[in-house]
Amino acid sequence: MMYDQQQPQVKLMEMSRNPGGDHHHRSPRRSSSTDPEEKVRLGIVDLSGMSLDSLPIPSLNLATVSKLDLSNNNLQSIPESLTARLLNVVNLDVHSNQLKSLPNSIGCLSKLKFLNVSGNLLQDLPKSIENCRSLEELNANFNHLTMLPDTIGFELINLKKLSVNSNKLILLPQSISHLTSLRVLDVRLNCLRSLPDDMENLINLEVLNVSQNFQYLETLPYSIGLLISLVELDVSYNKIKYLPDSVGCLRKLQKLSVEGNPLVSPPMEVFEQSLQVVQEYLCEKMKAAGENPRKKKSWVGKLVKYATFNGKMMTSGGGGRRSGYWEREGFIMSEYKSIDGLASPRYMGMASPGPRFSPLNMGMLSPRRIFSPRTYCTR
Repeated sequence: MMYDQQQPQVKLMEMSRNPGGDHHHRSPRRSSSTDPEEKVRLGIVDLSGMSLDSLPIPSLNLATVSKLDLSNNNLQSIPESLTARLLNVVNLDVHSNQLKSLPNSIGCLSKLKFLNVSGNLLQDLPKSIENCRSLEELNANFNHLTMLPDTIGFELINLKKLSVNSNKLILLPQSISHLTSLRVLDVRLNCLRSLPDDMENLINLEVLNVSQNFQYLETLPYSIGLLISLVELDVSYNKIKYLPDSVGCLRKLQKLSVEGNPLVSPPMEVFEQSLQVVQEYLCEKMKAAGENPRKKKSWVGKLVKYATFNGKMMTSGGGGRRSGYWEREGFIMSEYKSIDGLASPRYMGMASPGPRFSPLNMGMLSPRRIFSPRTYCTR
């Protein structure tokens, strides 16, 4: 998961420095696996880094290919006929090319699980991508996307990770709130004006990064407090003045990054303590909201009904110390990576999230709209 991304990297570095470790002994075997004939036998076709301007006419049966790597070339297009023949492809990597569009026939890839189109010149994604219903990870970072397909969330029910950072997105489609299997949503470095109101449907979302939308993003939806699985929330470098009170109800939240915002509430003296203190402050505000306008009342009632807020201050063991600063209790401020660092392609990779949640196992609950605001509005 994204919030643990740095830890595995350290372990890999330690292994490479240990001449007696398993990593050292495995390296010769890995080099032997680069035999082209062996890769073809396993259904792996690697044409990456060959400076290709166009694809050669393949002599092999494309229906046997499970992984196709065309990354780091100079491709400006992918033939429709070629894509339509990749009937069993599971992993398609075309990152770092000059692609201005994807073929519509990509919708024929019913077994596709991993799609990497980052580092191209894409202005949109074809609507047919909705037919890739097995898709679990979509990486479209570093393109020129201004929008996503309107109904993308209705069909990609198995999607676990959606990464579209470093684009020109202004809005996210409302249908994105139907991605009930989604665990990682990375939309940093865009031009987002707002987030969908009904985000409570994202019941498995663990990492939400909406940082560095700079002067565009000014508010967060109140429904963010219903993201019951959320562990990491990054809203840094925006124009947010007020955190929604509902953030105090995120029981699993471990990391919160708010650096670079003109925040008024909670005040700075609260942020200078700990994440727990911030959430307690927001919960107290929510208690007081019982006498505020009707809209606030309905949201407090929804949070109570959803079992994330009980009208009392959140408490946890060991929360008495109040002398720490931004990094205490998982609250990120001082060690936040530089903007240039986050924008670098080397940070594009993120760990694959865990097993997906199937909405079909929810019994009578609809997979289309599991936690509808209409259902949870209080009387």
